[in-house]
Amino acid sequence: MLDPHDLADLCEATNAAIVEGGGFGWVEAQSRSALERHFRGVMLVPEREFFIARLDGQVVGSAQLVRPPRNNEAQGFAAQLTHAFIAPYARGFGLARLLVRRVEERAAAMGIRVLNLDVRATQESAITLFERLGYVRWGSHPAYARVGGETVAGFFYYRLLEPQHGRSTADALGRIKT
Repeated sequence: MLDPHDLADLCEATNAAIVEGGGFGWVEAQSRSALERHFRGVMLVPEREFFIARLDGQVVGSAQLVRPPRNNEAQGFAAQLTHAFIAPYARGFGLARLLVRRVEERAAAMGIRVLNLDVRATQESAITLFERLGYVRWGSHPAYARVGGETVAGFFYYRLLEPQHGRSTADALGRIKT
């Protein structure tokens, strides 16, 4: 659980990201109470792990690792990286790269072999980051989101993860057809 100061920092960073256009679904700044409820709720969901990024001790971003529910054994090898952002005022320090890598490390340690994500086509810096980190774009959706009264496309990505121990992902999953 985040302490009140960290939660306040997180809410401020979230609204800064929303205003800048990277609000992971929100397109308008939210009230502090709405954001606090959201993040408190996120931390209660068993299939979600919540990661925060700090700059000089201040929370400036976050990401979530979402595993499929236990009754979805067929997709138990894959997880979703979602709601990843760094506040605009904290960019340029490599925090986004570090945050994504930390999520990947945790996922691999849990036995996750595939990490999926999706992003609005307008979020160019996020797209550049994910592609530089080795995420493979496998598809797009022309009517992915509505922002400012406009329909925006979205892109879908995956990245294969290698476990620290055991069989390689290629051996575990076999040949992947794209």
